[in-house]
Amino acid sequence: MKRPNKFIRFWNILGPGLITGASDDDPSGIATYSQAGAAYGLSTLWTALIAFPLMAAIQQMCAKIGLVTSQGLTGALKTHYPKPVLYLMLVFSFPAIVMNIGADIAGMGAVGNLLFPKIEATYFSVVFTILLLFLIIYLPYQRIAAILKYLCIVLLVYLIVPFLYKQDWLDIAKNTLIPTIQFNKEFVAVLVGILGTTISPYLFFWQASMEVEEMAHKKSHLMVNKKIIHDMKQDVDFGMSFSGVVMFFIILTTGTVLYKGGIHQIDTVEQAAAALKPLAGNFAYLLFAIGVIGTGLLAIPVLSGSLSYIITETFGWEQGLDKKFHEAKAFYIVMAISLILGLSLNYIGISPVKALIYTAILYGLTAPVLIAIILHISNNKTVMGKFTNSTMSNILGFAALLIMTVAAGALLYLQF
Repeated sequence: MKRPNKFIRFWNILGPGLITGASDDDPSGIATYSQAGAAYGLSTLWTALIAFPLMAAIQQMCAKIGLVTSQGLTGALKTHYPKPVLYLMLVFSFPAIVMNIGADIAGMGAVGNLLFPKIEATYFSVVFTILLLFLIIYLPYQRIAAILKYLCIVLLVYLIVPFLYKQDWLDIAKNTLIPTIQFNKEFVAVLVGILGTTISPYLFFWQASMEVEEMAHKKSHLMVNKKIIHDMKQDVDFGMSFSGVVMFFIILTTGTVLYKGGIHQIDTVEQAAAALKPLAGNFAYLLFAIGVIGTGLLAIPVLSGSLSYIITETFGWEQGLDKKFHEAKAFYIVMAISLILGLSLNYIGISPVKALIYTAILYGLTAPVLIAIILHISNNKTVMGKFTNSTMSNILGFAALLIMTVAAGALLYLQF
């Protein structure tokens, strides 16, 4: 029997980690990175280098919790920790995830309006919401996973663009390797936003639950072993590095085009699209639209799925994307409600771009609490057995906790 080549084998290993990493670069992420580049040029490029090992370490912990316990993050909390810890996590997660869904839907609607100006953005938002609901409810898990996996390719759009423009690669290297920090409210807010949208709480829940779904789908009754853990780490590392590279190139594009062009504040999707216009002319709008709509279609099922796993695991309801609607009604109803609540945020008067950035900042403020909980679970031998954290995982995990806490604390201090 002919063995598949290395690429096919590697592609088959990729799954939850790749999808998680790619969905991290959702419209909220694109808006936040674009604003960082427009406002501060290349001076935030270094965050991509810092964020990668931290996000990879946290996502690996979440994946391992799912593999070892055969439960999502919420299930592990419910089984092994006091209920107040579970409810605290729920209170911190729910508003941020719903706001993110709403902001992403609004961003997709605004881009639809950019392509077809005669049709209002709200109509596009409604259409995208209905389309997503239909796909989530009617497609089986295997099909959803495959679609999400191939949607990741959309993000390659952002890797092409900077090479169409003359770059000062020495300046890029300097800003990538030497951190620049300005201790003022605006810069720290952007920094918290970048950290919040790269190390996003909803991804913690999705990663753990998807590992459980993957194992169930493969009908794997094997005990978790080194090979399974090794494959998971490859998947997560590739997904997070892919996410980090896309983040780097979005900041690079907007930092060279918008910042140098005197555009330092992005209030509309048109302004964000303007970053591409000098490079690709009117075709830029199409590139930008593909990026935002593609990442929205990728990220919103992840967001609503994360919230649904949190709530259904909390209350012990039937759950799973591999189940049909009549087998897990509550699970799909929660996803539908989260999309409808998100859509309703379109009507409160906040611009899509501001909503996307506020979401990233809200994640930055809530993430430290969840990282602390994940670190505790990952070092709890009662829960994890022999698969507790390695020394390096703990160093990176505590570094993420410290950096996120200091950044969030600095932002609150400067605000008040």
